[in-house]
Amino acid sequence: MSTDTTADTVAGTAAKTAAKTAAETVANTAPETHEAAVAEATTGEEIDLVGDDGTRSYALRWLPSGPARGIVALAHGMGEHIRRYETVARALTTAGYAVYGKDHRGHGRTAGPDHLGDVGVDGWNLNLGDMRTLIELARSAHPGAPTILLGHSMGAMLSQQFIYRYGYLLDGIALSGSPGFAHPVLSLIPRVLALFERWRHGHAGESELLQDTLFGKSNEPFDEPDATGFEWLSRDPAEVQKYVDDPECGFVLRAGSLVELFSGAREATRRGNLATIPKTLPIYVFSGAEDPVHGEQANLNRMVSAYRSYGLNLDLKVYPGGRHELFNETNQDEVLTDLTAWLDQVVAGAVRTPAG
Repeated sequence: MSTDTTADTVAGTAAKTAAKTAAETVANTAPETHEAAVAEATTGEEIDLVGDDGTRSYALRWLPSGPARGIVALAHGMGEHIRRYETVARALTTAGYAVYGKDHRGHGRTAGPDHLGDVGVDGWNLNLGDMRTLIELARSAHPGAPTILLGHSMGAMLSQQFIYRYGYLLDGIALSGSPGFAHPVLSLIPRVLALFERWRHGHAGESELLQDTLFGKSNEPFDEPDATGFEWLSRDPAEVQKYVDDPECGFVLRAGSLVELFSGAREATRRGNLATIPKTLPIYVFSGAEDPVHGEQANLNRMVSAYRSYGLNLDLKVYPGGRHELFNETNQDEVLTDLTAWLDQVVAGAVRTPAG
């Protein structure tokens, strides 16, 4: 995967062919097996979340056994859903945190099976509004508890915009699997292509050209004869298979939704927006060294340098051998331990780089 394309910025998904194969495999199984694949177990409590335009999102919260020492708001990635974060939520509630999350527009139970990948017109900005509403709801339920936003992949991209729009609501932000900031010149190509494909197919249209151009090479470093196409997500074959078997995973955004994503990614790099991020906001960026989305770390380093140049307090942790989904990696326990330690430091008002 090239180091400076916006494909690196949005490769929180996988090749279309593999996604189609996975969906067809699940659809052709016995009904009870299919239901088991769809119904990912969760201990989360469903809560009511209504967006600025009246749209209801599927949302969950996980509560600790006692008073919450802090709030963690989860923003999941592209082509997945919030129920995949059960392990993360359990670890954080055990540490005393209240955890809130939702299925983004175009994803999971918010979208439904017929609208996966379609965030709707202006859905990207509406997703940001949904995140604000979720955090406001959480803050009202836990008055005075420090609030941290944890975004993964596409969720990290949304979070990178959230901090200059609504950073005043946060006491910290953690970015997992962020694609970073793509080179401003080379990122023009996929943006123009997305605009052309939206013109050809419509806002909700699927574009094989976009899918192949942007996401076709994610698995190349990990391809083997029996590869699923999703090995770039994790070194753990069991976790990869769970993703393959989940009919709510593996898709990419529709043409118009990708246009909005690219526009948001560009907006997040603008100097005026970077300058408005609260200077006191602690930032923790963590990533796998073998994650294909950050362009061999070039795009990640570009983002880190930009944030630091504006005086932001940022810690960076790169895990050797780690791939895209660190929460589903073979060193999952280490990742969660480091994250919890950083959260504890945010709550205590002193942020230091996690051990390692």
